[in-house]
Amino acid sequence: METSQKNTIPVVILCGGMGTRLKEETEFKPKPMVEIGGRPILWHIMKIYAHYGFRDFVLALGYKGDSIRDYLLKRRYYEEDFSMSTGEDRRIHFLNNGKREEEDFHIIFGETGLETPHGERVLMLQKYLKDSDLFMVTYGDGVADIDIEKLVAFHKNHGKIATITGIHPIARWGLINTDADSMITQLDQKPMLYEYVNGGFMVFDKRFFEFLKPGDMIEDALVRLIPQKELAMYKHEGFWYGMDTYKDFLALNELWKRDPKWKVWK
Repeated sequence: METSQKNTIPVVILCGGMGTRLKEETEFKPKPMVEIGGRPILWHIMKIYAHYGFRDFVLALGYKGDSIRDYLLKRRYYEEDFSMSTGEDRRIHFLNNGKREEEDFHIIFGETGLETPHGERVLMLQKYLKDSDLFMVTYGDGVADIDIEKLVAFHKNHGKIATITGIHPIARWGLINTDADSMITQLDQKPMLYEYVNGGFMVFDKRFFEFLKPGDMIEDALVRLIPQKELAMYKHEGFWYGMDTYKDFLALNELWKRDPKWKVWK
């Protein structure tokens, strides 16, 4: 069930990278604008958070950030039928009779530079996060069926500075098991691995900025938290998928058609 009550914890989405391993799609647009089912993956990520009432977003812009500004400012014109009269009495009339879904997003567009490491991007946006004791950060290329309310509750309960979401990655290649005679006993095509990796969907309190330095990746600051026992992991055993390559782009679009597990909203 979608949460109607608005939660005030802001969400930073890292949108500034070049996405070089997805150059078939990112030559002319940033990775967060690569489309799944006709909508940018950025929109899908925002819908996940908004489903749980988190609708305050701070976008860390960089590579081709204007395309993100343009889409979110003009999205209605791209997605809805309308008529337009030109001339001095210019008028635009939308023809869908109010059937288009309006998302109640509040968005800050923060320019953070072309090649800035993503930890420093968060540091640059600190001025927009001062009104909240907590804030969240995620990457602009990963979707999941994660329950954001449970993630935030986990973070509040342990009281540490930072929480990252651990997910099980899918192996890029098939894994082979053999017996003592070197006979293959099992061949798994791209299985889900047992180990956890950082899948984004991170929660921090404002003390995190004491560990974040110019030039940092986020992981640099996370490593500094480990000796202090201030870094926890929320285990997400459900669906997660990161769009890193063109094959991932194709796979996510195919999933959108038949089984979009991350579509927690109606």
